[in-house]
This record gives sequence, structure tokens and C-alpha cells, in this order.
Amino acid sequence: MKIVNGIPVWGDPILSDALSQVQTVAKTAYKVALMADHHVGYSMPIGGVAAYLEHVSPSGVGYDIACGNKAVLTDMPGRELRRKIHKIMDDVWDKISFGIGRKNKEEVDHELFDSVLWNTNLLSQKKEMAQGQLGTVGSGNHYVDLFVDEQDRVWIGVHFGSRGLGHHIASYFLKMSGAPDGMHTEATLLHQSSDLGADYLQFMELAGRYAYAGRDWVCGKVARILGAKILDEVHNHHNFAWRETHGGQDLWVVRKGATPAFPGQKGFIGGSMGDISVIVEGVDHPDSEHSLFSTVHGAGRVLSRTQAAGKRKGNKRLGGQITPHMMERWVEDAGVTLRGAGTDESPHCYKRLPDVLAQHEGTIRILHTLTPVGVAMAGANEFDPYKD
Repeated sequence: MKIVNGIPVWGDPILSDALSQVQTVAKTAYKVALMADHHVGYSMPIGGVAAYLEHVSPSGVGYDIACGNKAVLTDMPGRELRRKIHKIMDDVWDKISFGIGRKNKEEVDHELFDSVLWNTNLLSQKKEMAQGQLGTVGSGNHYVDLFVDEQDRVWIGVHFGSRGLGHHIASYFLKMSGAPDGMHTEATLLHQSSDLGADYLQFMELAGRYAYAGRDWVCGKVARILGAKILDEVHNHHNFAWRETHGGQDLWVVRKGATPAFPGQKGFIGGSMGDISVIVEGVDHPDSEHSLFSTVHGAGRVLSRTQAAGKRKGNKRLGGQITPHMMERWVEDAGVTLRGAGTDESPHCYKRLPDVLAQHEGTIRILHTLTPVGVAMAGANEFDPYKD
């Protein structure tokens, strides 16, 4: 960790555009920090943490409210997964909905749809959309992965958020609060006691329940495809605002692309499609207080989508640094069976996760190292406004 202009920053190298963003956030925040997987985001960098005394920041939480990761341990042995991997991945690809605007192929009911918030002007016209999208994965860096750990046990891992519901809620509150347009803007703040702030907190919580329900459903569905029982689970948001106490002070802690990591709290951190992922737990360490007990949510990009895949022209991308052959070679060498994905999600686009985790040494403990066997993501040429 380094202290840069009073801000705790993890990572090497420190990316100047993300640092600039968090410095802008710091002008109005009680405390900020920047995780090792940081890169530029909307208003607040991905990998950013910001705490406020009485305000919440919808621009800090972002458009993909409650994006997060879930991993489940199953009773399936790795040898069985490897033996059936092609058929399993075909079934995952066929039965789970990936991509923009997709509806679940199965009707999913959940008690969260009993909330009175669905009767408000904001959501009354969106309930049907949300019901149809519950349990869909989206595109971008959202995925369903199958792993084996150091004991050759099979894990399911997923990454996605609140889909169109979260995007709709975020867009509404950013508009109502007069949020400025653009990536490099000051944080939009709502006082917790204002009508708009109190409403935002209610709807943010609903989006959080929705995201949890979606990840629960997908993990359960994949377990049924495997014919396996779920033995344990690890589940976290990483785009959210929590009311927490730090140093005796009650704060709204906004994490954008940052995983809560209080002592003993478990988290699932994903790498790229050709890299390891990990199950970690937070450790009580002096540096943990500087991070507001947070850690990375992934490896962090080193190439933007445009740099990797090129500029979009119709249904094609031109001028990218990463070719399909480069991506396929890396994935094959890693022994991964891939369904979907474009070159903007190639392992070349990301830092190596062990290097990123090493930057947070002492504040987290690695419990399990997960090696990917199967990866499913939305196909190339998908643009998803609901991804983080």
C-alpha cells in the first residue's frame, strides 16, 4: 500500500486516470481508498471505496447496482467434470441466458416481487421486465464458470448484477439528482434523510435482493445440470453502499468493484477466463482499516475493450490488439472449455490475479485456489448497458 496525496492506494503500477477519479471523489468523501485492480469507471473508479457520514452516492454505486460474485462448492469430483465437460458446457450455454435484453427461458418467481416498491411509478412498468430477466447473466465481463480446487472438488462461480432493473433505478436517481454527464465528474451525493436519498436506499436494497436472487438461481440451475449437491457458498456484492461503523464512526461505505473483507468474512474473487480465481477471507491487519475492510473484486483490466477488440463497425470490430486466435490459444493452453466470449474478454486484457492479490497481502487470506475448467460468457459483438 502507498499513501498518495493522503489516499491509500494498492497496485503497481498505479493508473493515473483512476487515481485522478478517486482524488475527485475524495473532495466530498469522509475517506477513500483504491484497490489493486483499479481502473477508470463512471465518476468513481472501479476498485474504488468511498465513505460518507450522511450521504450515499448513486454515481459511486453505479449503473449495475449490486453486481457481485457467488461461488458454490459442490459434491462433484473434478474427474467427472472433466470427463463430461463439453456436454456440460453445451447444457450451460443452452439453459442459461447470456446477452443483452435476454429473458430467462424458465419462469422464476421470488418473494422479492411482493415488495410494495413494485407498485410505485418508478417500477410499476418494469416489473414484467425484471421478472423475465431474473436469473439471466448479461454480457461484458459477466460469466458462469466451473472450477476445480486444490482438492479436485468442483465449484460453480458466477458474476453479474441486477440487470435492467438496476440500470433503470440508477438512471432515474442520477437524472433526478442532476448528476453531470461524463466519466470524470464529481460524485453525485444524496443525503440519507432527503426524500430522494431515502428512496434511493430503498430501491438500491431491492436491486440488491434481486441480484442475490438471480445469482442464487443460476448457481442452483448449474448444480442441477451437473447433477450435484451444493455443500457451501460464498456470496458478495461489489457495487453497493453499506451502513458500517469504522473507528467508532457510522458511515455509508460505497464500494464500486471492491469486495467487503472484514476479518473472517469470505469472498469470491474471479480472474480472467484463463487464470485462477480464489476464495478468500478478510484478516485483521493495520492496512485493512485503510481500505475500510475492502479488497479487489477481480484482476483489473490492462486493455480497454476498444484496445483489445477494436472499434465497432456494424457487427464487426476493427483494429483490435487481440485476435481470436490469440485468445483461443491462451484458453486452450489453460485447459479451459469456452462457450461464447469476445476478444475484449481475452486473458490478455487483464492483470494476472496472483500479482493483484499479492498487493493486498496481509489483509486477506487465500482459502481455496480455483482453476477454471469451463467458462461461459455472452458471445462477441454484444453490448450490454447493464454490465459493470
